[in-house]
Amino acid sequence: MIITELTMVILLFANTFSATSAIIKPQTMEELVRNYYSDMPILVEVARCESQFRHFGKNGEVIRGIANAKDVGVMQINERYHSDKSETLGMDIYSLDGNLEYAKYLYEKEGTKPWRSSAKCWNRELAKV
Repeated sequence: MIITELTMVILLFANTFSATSAIIKPQTMEELVRNYYSDMPILVEVARCESQFRHFGKNGEVIRGIANAKDVGVMQINERYHSDKSETLGMDIYSLDGNLEYAKYLYEKEGTKPWRSSAKCWNRELAKV
């Protein structure tokens, strides 16, 4: 079954209802990332630069890096270096939740070092803030 990014976002937030109506209000992937990292704005910029806030491609599969196909998902976690540790921690870097959660773990342990190759992009954006 192929799941598009929009379908996944709708499924993730299908239980988000307005207090006055039963209308589903799905979030965009960017809104989801911004909310998840509301206390870590640098990771929002990393996601923007690394994946343009995308976790799934048009084919419904998890996106992979252009420069390095071992980088996966919205936070472009490198599976070669991080799949064993993420599995040990019970985080699936191929799922949206696991990708976001593991990136937060990485940031808390190593700072922005894992994303230094895109620093020219996210450092420039943070300088504007």
